[in-house]
Amino acid sequence: MSKEGYNANQKPDHTVYVVSLVVTFLVVLWAILAQTSFENAANALLDFLSNSFGWSYLISMLLFVAFALYLAFSKYGRVKLGPDDSKPDFRNASWFAMLFGAGMGIGLVFWGVAEPISHFVAPPGIEPGSVEAANFAMNASFVHWGIHPWANYSIIGLALAYFQFRKNRPGLISSIFEPLIGEEGVRGPVGKLIDILAVIATVAGVATSLGLGTLQINSGLNCLFAIPENQLVQISIISIITVIFIWSAVSGIEKGIKKISDINLYLAFGILILSILVGPTVKMMNAFLGSLGQYLNGFIQQSLYIEPFGDNSWLNGWRIFYWAWWIAWAPFVGTFIARISRGRTIREFVLGVIIAPSIASFIWFAVFGVLGLDLFFTERTTMDTLKAVAAAPETGFFIVMKNYALGSFISFIAVFLLGTFFITSANSATFVLSMLTSEGNLDPTNTKKVIWGLIQSLLATALLIAGGLQSLQTASVAAAFPFIFVMIFACVSMIKVLSQEKLT
Repeated sequence: MSKEGYNANQKPDHTVYVVSLVVTFLVVLWAILAQTSFENAANALLDFLSNSFGWSYLISMLLFVAFALYLAFSKYGRVKLGPDDSKPDFRNASWFAMLFGAGMGIGLVFWGVAEPISHFVAPPGIEPGSVEAANFAMNASFVHWGIHPWANYSIIGLALAYFQFRKNRPGLISSIFEPLIGEEGVRGPVGKLIDILAVIATVAGVATSLGLGTLQINSGLNCLFAIPENQLVQISIISIITVIFIWSAVSGIEKGIKKISDINLYLAFGILILSILVGPTVKMMNAFLGSLGQYLNGFIQQSLYIEPFGDNSWLNGWRIFYWAWWIAWAPFVGTFIARISRGRTIREFVLGVIIAPSIASFIWFAVFGVLGLDLFFTERTTMDTLKAVAAAPETGFFIVMKNYALGSFISFIAVFLLGTFFITSANSATFVLSMLTSEGNLDPTNTKKVIWGLIQSLLATALLIAGGLQSLQTASVAAAFPFIFVMIFACVSMIKVLSQEKLT
């Protein structure tokens, strides 16, 4: 049972586990027993954080990009995440499949069609339905799903992998801060608070994604088989998939999580190729190149864009939400990526985590964004239909696919892909939550995995019942805010400890 950084003979400390459970259950009970109160409080908190601290999200995310790239191309890029003679535990394809499934998962399928359409029908300061609106829609999608989120993930993932495998510390977020607060500080109240924040941020962030996935699976089943869209069906979907993802988490990374992640990759690649073949291929290629050029050219400006005197409602509703969402996912995805990245160099880690997934996201939005927008420009759909998609984004993929050859077949595969993405996100989070509440044990008990698997599903169900996407969105933003500061200090800690490396 003893693993790197984990002492099986040490008396267990259940503080993080118990406090995290209590806080999570209080949130679930509030959401279920006082739905109106929960929704009102959530909306007020969302407005306050977005309007008062939106600037802090923008600065932080750009800082994370700059810091990750600095480490990759600095003299520290050669440092191994493990002993100098260590080799990667997983081949590149499986490594990419697992980090991509954990890091984006359901979100790409949910928003691949719906987000460009949403920006197209309501762009800030641009005429809806125009060519300019289409260009803006594609570029905004690239910004939200490109380098920023993956650089954000790399901060916690890199720091944790370094301390976990090179310094032989427990697999806890608090371990990162030993250079700043010392070993006693890590084991004391400050360290415990950091780990509790990480657990709560993980639960809220993953519950957001699971709720989105459930809504879209229900929408797909309605489109394909006329199964009604209601809470009973959604709870049934969550229940069935919960059994599967808990089983895969209990099976472990090699036997369960890795295999389903590989299936995920094949399904996503298959849908992508089919969609390219049945859609306007040349326009997809043009959208990819044009949007990529626009994205890279305006990277700094878009990273810091905020109106001091004008209306920031679009920015708050989209970019600030996304940045908060990705930060909420950082402890979970970062911990999981760290767990599967032993033996890689810092340069290999950063470039692998940032570049490859970003390119995959760009291709995804170029394909599925064009599938949606081209229907309007070729007069095969109306603005009212696109507005309906924007109002109910979980329906977007299936509504658009009805207009293309093999659309029903692609939609059928997409429902399976949503299920496997649901499973990979949830089983990865279950594994991470079990680690974080087991003092960093890299092989946590199956009992912990089952408990956290059930808790995630309960929270996702409660939030869906309490107010749908708005409540899920707010929970993500609220959980993310304090973690901004945790991640900034993680950067400081990494600089301090890397400066002590004896480089040859």
